[in-house]
Amino acid sequence: MTMQTDTLEGKVALVTGTSRGLGRGIALGLARHGADLVLTSRKLEPNRELAEEIRALGRRALPLATDIMVVEEIQATVSRAIEEFAAIDILVNNAGTNPIRCNAVDVEEWSWDKIIGTNLKGLFFFSQAVARHMMERGGGKIINISSAAAASGSPLASVYGASKAGVNQLTRTMALELAPYGINVNALGPSFFEVGLSEYVTKSEELTQAIIARTPLGRMGRVGELAEAVVYLASDAADYITGQVIYIDGGWSA
Repeated sequence: MTMQTDTLEGKVALVTGTSRGLGRGIALGLARHGADLVLTSRKLEPNRELAEEIRALGRRALPLATDIMVVEEIQATVSRAIEEFAAIDILVNNAGTNPIRCNAVDVEEWSWDKIIGTNLKGLFFFSQAVARHMMERGGGKIINISSAAAASGSPLASVYGASKAGVNQLTRTMALELAPYGINVNALGPSFFEVGLSEYVTKSEELTQAIIARTPLGRMGRVGELAEAVVYLASDAADYITGQVIYIDGGWSA
C-alpha cells in the first residue's frame, strides 16, 4: 500500500533511532509524505546528514543527540522539539538494540541493562513525555517498533524478545489509558529486514538463506515496507485503530 504524498502535510513527527537502518528509512518515509521531522539518536552527525536529505524534500528537520537511557535527556529532547515546531503530532519509538546473542544462562547484567534500558525504558519515557504534550493538544499518534521476536520464543535473544514483549504490553495499556484523550497507540513488529538489527544475518549467506526458507513469503523485508506501515498508522486513515500490534514479517509469526 502506498499512501498519498501529502498524507501527513502539516504534521510533526519525532522519530528515535534515526542514525541508520530502519529509523532512517522511517524518517525519510514520513518526510516524503509531508511530515516535518525531529531526528534523534545517540550520534548527532548522522542525523545532521539525514536532516539535509529531508530538507531537500522540502520538509523541515531538527537533528538532535539523545541518550535514550537518560530520562532527563529524553525530556530535554521533547522540550526542544516543541520549542522548535510548537507541536509533536507523531511519535515513532524506533530506537532499539541487541548487542549480544547468547543463551539466557550466559546473559550478563550489562547487556540486560542496555537492552531493557534502550528498548523498554527509553520507549516508555519518550512515550510519557510526548503523551503529556499530546493530552494538552487533544490527540496524536504513538507508534512503537516492536519485533516478531515478541510473538514466539527467541533462542539466543531472550532479553531482546522479553523487551519487545514488554513493548507490546505497554502499547496495549497506554492505548487504553490515552484513548480518552484522542491519542492512538499501536506497534509494528518487523522480523528480518535487509538493514537494521538484522544486518548480522545478511553478513552470512547461510543464515540469510535459512531465514528466507523460514519466511512464508520467501524473502527479507524492505525498509520501505515498514516505513509505509508507519505512515499509515500516523495518518488519519488509521484514526480508528489503537492498541494493536501488527507484524510486518512476511508470515513469520503466522
